[in-house]
Amino acid sequence: MIPLPIREIAPGAVHLPGWLTSDERRRLVEACRAWARGPVPMRHTVLPRGGVMSVRTVCLGWHWQPYRYTRTADDVNGRPVAPLPEWLADLGRRAVADAYGEAGAYDPDTALINFYDGQAKMGMHQDKDEKSAAPVVSLSIGDACLFRFGNTETRGRPYTDVRLDSGDAFVFGGPSRFAYHGVPKVYAGTGDPATGLSSGRLNLTLRVTGLR
Repeated sequence: MIPLPIREIAPGAVHLPGWLTSDERRRLVEACRAWARGPVPMRHTVLPRGGVMSVRTVCLGWHWQPYRYTRTADDVNGRPVAPLPEWLADLGRRAVADAYGEAGAYDPDTALINFYDGQAKMGMHQDKDEKSAAPVVSLSIGDACLFRFGNTETRGRPYTDVRLDSGDAFVFGGPSRFAYHGVPKVYAGTGDPATGLSSGRLNLTLRVTGLR
């Protein structure tokens, strides 16, 4: 198949279809299985008002809980999170370079790994708990999803719907760094079993917290 071209969805927001190689997808699936076992296990995040997120999440480098980062998972088991490996940070730098023509000084220090089953969704939200405006790098493996990328002012229109398939990368920074975005639908059964993920969608987002 001829890969789709790289496409700018909004200023600073770039979709890179089929960006991960088959080997990279398999390596990420294997690594995510290990990270999901701990030291802090993958869990459904509980929101401050008692709601429970339908995706399951595990973090590297820093632990995210609504709406802050800590070094220990105080809302799970109190243990320090696993470190962010340099090879994963290198993937983030490469994605930024491919999206923008250069990586600059991009140095991600955390990754949020979300697993979506066929019914999981993610409401429109901003990634704004970081103290840095460096780009966010999103990597998708497994089932395709409908990714809704909006504006910086409101959860509603205008927005653009993008299908993210297994192996796609999406980078958003600059004017789009704090745009609202979400996942209203996962297309169950569309993944590639060769990755080692028989069902569901893995999404890894690499970020710069700006914290010490």
